[in-house]
This record gives sequence, C-alpha cells and structure tokens, in this order.
Amino acid sequence: MAVVNPFPGVRYARVRIGAMRDVLSPPYDVISTAQQEALYARSPWNVVRLILPRESDRGAAAATALRHWLDAGVLVRDAEPALYFYSQEYGLADGSTHVRDGVLCRLGLEEFSSGVVRPHERTFPGPKADRLALLRATGAYLSPIFGLFSRPGERLRDVAGVAGPPDVEATMDDGVVNRLWRVTDPVAIARVQQALANETIYIADGHHRYETALNWRREGGGHGAVLAFLSNMDEAGLVVLPTHRLIQVPLPMDAAALVAELGETFTLESLGATSPARPSGAIDLVLPDRRVRLRPTPAATALLAELPEAVRGLDVAVLHGAILGPVLGVTPGDLAFTHDDAEAIDAVTSGAAHAAFLLNPPSVAEVRAVCLAGELMPEKSTYFYPKLADGLVFDLVAPIC
Repeated sequence: MAVVNPFPGVRYARVRIGAMRDVLSPPYDVISTAQQEALYARSPWNVVRLILPRESDRGAAAATALRHWLDAGVLVRDAEPALYFYSQEYGLADGSTHVRDGVLCRLGLEEFSSGVVRPHERTFPGPKADRLALLRATGAYLSPIFGLFSRPGERLRDVAGVAGPPDVEATMDDGVVNRLWRVTDPVAIARVQQALANETIYIADGHHRYETALNWRREGGGHGAVLAFLSNMDEAGLVVLPTHRLIQVPLPMDAAALVAELGETFTLESLGATSPARPSGAIDLVLPDRRVRLRPTPAATALLAELPEAVRGLDVAVLHGAILGPVLGVTPGDLAFTHDDAEAIDAVTSGAAHAAFLLNPPSVAEVRAVCLAGELMPEKSTYFYPKLADGLVFDLVAPIC
C-alpha cells in the first residue's frame, strides 16, 4: 500500500526573505549554468544554494548554508505536521491555461519490486551519486519527487478540503503561478491517506532522487520515506512535453547517405522550412541542409521485436532502437535534449548540433502502461510540464553533517 503521511515542513520565514519568488528555483536537473548564476544573484537565500551549489563539494556547501539559514531563522520548522496542497497555474504556447493540483507529503519508500511505486525511465549513475552526497551532508529532502496516481472522477482538492487563500503564492519567471496551502486538519489528512492507500504511484519526475532515497535507506539513513508531490493523472492539467534529441557528435555519413539508409526502414517525406504538425508515430529529422519526416515501416519495427510490447510502439523507442544505435552508433552520452522545436532546429542551423530528431511526447496512458508492465523507457523520454518549484517546503530528517 502507498503510505502517505504529514510532516512538519521546514519553510522560509517570509519576514526574512522578501518576495517568495526570489528564493524559489526549478529542480536542479533543468538549471543551466546561466540560470544558476541568475538565481545566485537574485537572493542570498535562493534555494539553488542548497540544491545546486557552485562549490565543487556540493554536499559540504549545502550543509553549511542550510545550517546557517536555520540558525538565522531564515528557515523555520512548522509547529505541527501537515500535508501541503500544491497547485500550479500555467499557460501553454497555444494560449490555453491549465491548473495542476497535488499534495506534498512523506511517501513511504518502497522497492520497485513491490509494485507500489513504479518507475518509467532509466537513470544515470552520475546524478544519483551527486544527490546521495547532498542527502548525506544535509540530512534533508530538499526537492520532492513527482508521483502520479489514478482516481478518475475525483479531485484531490476536494478530498483535502482546500479552501480560502493560499499560505504561499509566487509567480515564477516562466509565468507559472505556484500556490501552497497547509492542511493540518486530522480528518482531512485521514481522507487523503485513505484515498491513496491502495493506489499505485507512478514516478513522473525524480527517478534519480527516488533511487537515491532508497540507497540512503540501505545505508541506514532517513526515516523510510521520501518527500513527494502526488497528483491525480485523471484530473485535467497534466501535460507531457516532447523531449527532442540533439546529436552532439559528427555523423558517420553525409546527409544524403543517411537519408538513403533511413529510406530502407522508414517512409520519408521531405519538409519545408514550415511543416504541418507531426502526426502520431512520426519523427522529424533535422539536418543542416534538409528536414525529413520519418514513419516506421515493418522493417523498422522488426528491429524492436525483442522489446516489450508496452515499449516497442513508443516513438522514442523506435528512434533509439532503429536509428540512433544501429544507424548512427550514438549512445546516450552523445545526446543533448530540448523540449522546443525551434530550439532544436536552431541548434542544427547554428552548428551547435549535427542533427536533431523531433519527437511527439508519449501519452500519460503510454507512460502508465510501461510502468504497469514493469518496463522502462529510455532516459529523458518524458517532460512533465511545468516543473515543480523547489523551495516551497523541505523535510529535515537527520542531523546536518
């Protein structure tokens, strides 16, 4: 069963920090070097100094900052345990506005073999080592994982009894409005716990952090739970953006030869500078002198015959299994990623990338099917938008080193 518990969160003291937006940041894994510098300059208390310090020994730097902020009263622990209802209001490029709701809680750690918590993506060892060092040094969960559950026809806002103005409201640079409510009523907390007890939790974001929490527990650290944001995948407001692949290494053949070879396993359609939206199952190849739309033929799907059924139909699996590996000899370390078509095309045009492959995002249903099958997508297969804001609440679970 999914164990969901309240906790006495550690939060910024508003009287000490000024505007709340000045101390928040995106998660560490989407912060560029330029954005890191901008966040450092924005406030001496910005959470980036905890989740992504500039110092080479990130664990020591984060522990020092965390201890200082607690001693100075910049961070204060709430007097009683709570669930923290978290809502994000955001817009998309088409002008539409959406709201994604969820709850920040302590989620009981489960080995993936139990089936209670299920991943959908492979992870890299480097980020897990980095996050484990940070966790050991600070004794704190500074960033939540993002988990999904499925309860059709039910609004978590109603289950939690959320009403009235939020305790925190902050609009980020990207226009996303973040709102937070403390839920301390035992009856409301019990309703949330009961609603989620029998649910499977699908990790949407934070695979590295969840696996790090498992590793820390194996070392004897923590308290058997991880800071998590849980959201109902059946509510409106859940958006998955595509993650395009940028090829950072020279191609093993020229453009004409590559297109000719791909023509043996894909149907090809030449595209102009502007092109119609990608239909389902299509992949766009961007080269310096041309753009081509690829649709897999049976010859391409035959290359994926050994993949599990839940995975082999995904565009990203087709790309990796029928093109990147067998045709280009590209490994994950040879790739960069973006979620924006124009940015991918500009990277090729400017010479920053040798080629780009533009994908459609997997649907939430496809992500769920992969999880339930006990399978994994390639790394960086999904991008749930918007990212959660770090700095709204922390969970200190062990002494700071």
